[in-house]
Amino acid sequence: MNRVPGDAENTHSSSVESCPSLRDVHSINPADLMARIESYEGREKKGISDVRRTFCLFVTFDLLFITLLWIIELNVKGGIETALEKEVLHYDYSSSYFDIFLLAVFRFKVLILAYAMCRLRHWWAIAFTTAVTSAFLLAKVIISQLFSQGAFGYMLPIISFILAWIETWFLDFKVLPQEAEEENRFLIAQDASERAAFLHPGVLSDGQFYSPPESVAGSDEDSEEKQDSEKPVV
Repeated sequence: MNRVPGDAENTHSSSVESCPSLRDVHSINPADLMARIESYEGREKKGISDVRRTFCLFVTFDLLFITLLWIIELNVKGGIETALEKEVLHYDYSSSYFDIFLLAVFRFKVLILAYAMCRLRHWWAIAFTTAVTSAFLLAKVIISQLFSQGAFGYMLPIISFILAWIETWFLDFKVLPQEAEEENRFLIAQDASERAAFLHPGVLSDGQFYSPPESVAGSDEDSEEKQDSEKPVV
């Protein structure tokens, strides 16, 4: 028996090992790939992903929760009207909570505009709002006299600080990575579907091919003899 030389065997084995992608493409189900692509395109048509919608809801919760705490603080001080006049019309940086409420409104407007309306896919907007919030709250805690005003002097700055950093964490570790992963999956599925369509073309139907019936050998001669026999004899 003839043996294949060592170099030929290595060449053959390397050529076999270099084709895993082709085998993977052959094993792909085109229907499954199209379903994935259509589902991703459907999510894109909705305009916003589920995880980004959750982030926007949390930003809205941030604003509403700070507003609720501020309204409670106004009631504790002896009435909303009197406290509003004191904190808004006669604003004092060292004793007013109105600026913390405005800080929550600032975060809400910037983040909703950037990540809901403009659908930004970068962290610079959340980094800006968190940096401004952190710097302002640290300065207010150090300079102002909030701690002498009871529990709300501790609660509002701490909760506002925590909510701002939770928003940063959620966007940076959940929203942006998950959307990038879904986009990569879509691109991979689309590329695989194109390869599958190229390697597995649709089976042509029988109607697309037409071959005339084969003529029997000598049929032309028989037809000529038949025509001659049918001619009338003069």
